[in-house]
Amino acid sequence: MAVDTHHTPGETEKQRWDRNFGDLLQELRVAQTGVQILFAFLLTLPFSSGFPKATDFQKETYIVALMSAAFATAMIISPVAFHRALFRQGRKPELVRFAHRMASGGLAFMLVSMVSSVLLISDYLLDWVWAIPLTVATGGWFLTFWAILPFAHREWGDDEDNSAPADA
Repeated sequence: MAVDTHHTPGETEKQRWDRNFGDLLQELRVAQTGVQILFAFLLTLPFSSGFPKATDFQKETYIVALMSAAFATAMIISPVAFHRALFRQGRKPELVRFAHRMASGGLAFMLVSMVSSVLLISDYLLDWVWAIPLTVATGGWFLTFWAILPFAHREWGDDEDNSAPADA
């Protein structure tokens, strides 16, 4: 969710910030849905019949998953509150930069919550000998698609002709 520094031909500075904000909102809608579903699941988990059988480690892992989902939810939704506070003040660049940082932080907390949830469930269902490698693999999978690949390909298209849209 990087802030786009490329200009589309004929695009004014204001139009670029408006486009960046619209793109960011679309990305946040996807992340928001995912984190809200995870958070809702985690909120109901202690009320399930099997939860009292959870070990202390599983309960501590649950708290990490729950709190990181709560933090992710707050950060991913925070651009809405920021937008309300800055509405019609002509501060779109500031809003886009803030929303970018909050979305990035929210995704980091979401990653922690997802991996913690996998650890919690796999440790509950399986022996730790399986739970740990499954959790590590899950964390690696998320990091690959959410961090490694995006950052490795940040410069895609820089050497190609500039006729392609810059807002991918």
